Amino acid sequence: MAHNNALEYTPEVEAATAPLYPRVSKFYGEAQWRALAPYIHAVNTLKKEKNAVILAHNYMTPDIYHCVGDIVGDSLKLAQVAAETKAQVIIQAGVHFMAETSKILCPEKRVFIPDMKAGCSLSEGITGADVRALKAKNPNVPVVTYVNTSADVKAESDVCCTSSNAVKIVRALRNQGHKQVYCIPDQYLAQNVAAQVEGVEVLTYDGSCMVHEQFSAADVARMRQQSPNAVILAHPECPPDVVEASDFAGSTAQLNDYIVEKQPKQAILITECSMSDNIAAMNPNVELIKGCQLCPHMKRITLPKIYHTLLALDGNGALENEIFVDEAVAALARVAIQRMLELS
Repeated sequence: MAHNNALEYTPEVEAATAPLYPRVSKFYGEAQWRALAPYIHAVNTLKKEKNAVILAHNYMTPDIYHCVGDIVGDSLKLAQVAAETKAQVIIQAGVHFMAETSKILCPEKRVFIPDMKAGCSLSEGITGADVRALKAKNPNVPVVTYVNTSADVKAESDVCCTSSNAVKIVRALRNQGHKQVYCIPDQYLAQNVAAQVEGVEVLTYDGSCMVHEQFSAADVARMRQQSPNAVILAHPECPPDVVEASDFAGSTAQLNDYIVEKQPKQAILITECSMSDNIAAMNPNVELIKGCQLCPHMKRITLPKIYHTLLALDGNGALENEIFVDEAVAALARVAIQRMLELS
């Protein structure tokens, strides 16, 4: 296949992508698909040629999630797969801290993010120096750090967590005899964890996700009034009153599992918008009612950017969107991540 920037919808592209279109047909009309399909075909061809794997977070748009993602899921699953993949190249379809986590777990692999500006408001709200200050204030309190943080923050931590295993990890530390535990940097995740774990004081930090902090209990009440039969599912990065007012709260993987297993007639996901689309595509009997917010950082990752990243891999030199982590920092961060993987 000739690799150039002028991708066309040819009979070859049509034939190769025809099996994929039914997965996303409710989101893309025929004209949109004819524009997307050449990139999908090119990406799927290039990743095989270059021994690359695409890790796609649940917040990716349906074209990426359903048509080019090799491994899809929440940040915990992507971290686990990054540690196990045999591919020599990882393309992280997510945000910067996820790509850093992949590099920390796979220092021998080349890791890329299609847009270096795909950051995270939560991750950017705390530094390694901030964690050192917390530890100096309470030197005997273990620090549980959300994976939505930079490598230098992880390096200062005792153990990482995700929204799916934070409760389990804080419980484990309590069972080891700790009376206090830091759960940082997301104040709402920490508060929601504290509500589920007795016998330990959960200390917090003033961080939050720009997507999930926008939701309120009033929003939930309005959703119930407009859609009285819908099950309302919230992410634990939402404020505690939102979680309390919802029917179920969990990580993106847990929200997905709830829909798959229980198959409610109607559901509202209080999280990032593409999550609803991706679940709807795989659960045709469930009506997903929009009650979501867009993450501008996640939306920086596009099919053309993934394509151009793979295309640029012909050379051996470092690319501007290649991820590097100082080995001294990575070694310390790796300990915290590995401890999380062991506990989860």
